Amino acid sequence: MKPHRTPLAKMKILNGAHELSVHNLNRRDDSFTLHYTISPPLPDAADHAPVLLALDAMDDVGNEYFDWGGAHGPAPDGTHTNGSITAQPALAAKACEIRMRIAFLHGGQEHPCHLMLRTAATRA
Repeated sequence: MKPHRTPLAKMKILNGAHELSVHNLNRRDDSFTLHYTISPPLPDAADHAPVLLALDAMDDVGNEYFDWGGAHGPAPDGTHTNGSITAQPALAAKACEIRMRIAFLHGGQEHPCHLMLRTAATRA
């Protein structure tokens, strides 16, 4: 994934050592997927403890969403990590905002971050 010029959200993560940029929120019939980049890239899992992600969320009309899996890996140029994480069920049609808690699990510790995205702007 090539990073977009203006991310939907941007924040420091993992004790400020990395920056998470959210680029896309794709709706599906049964789920939604968040596409992101992390700079500098996450440590190589072959050489270091892996960094895992977990997501849970709630929209502004009270619906809850739970992690359904994801994947991440180094960008071809090595400058950042590309990733995506999916949650279920599908975003409610009436939801305008979604508040997410993304937990980065690394070295036996949880490093949570919280973000809010407008969902109305993501409708095709």
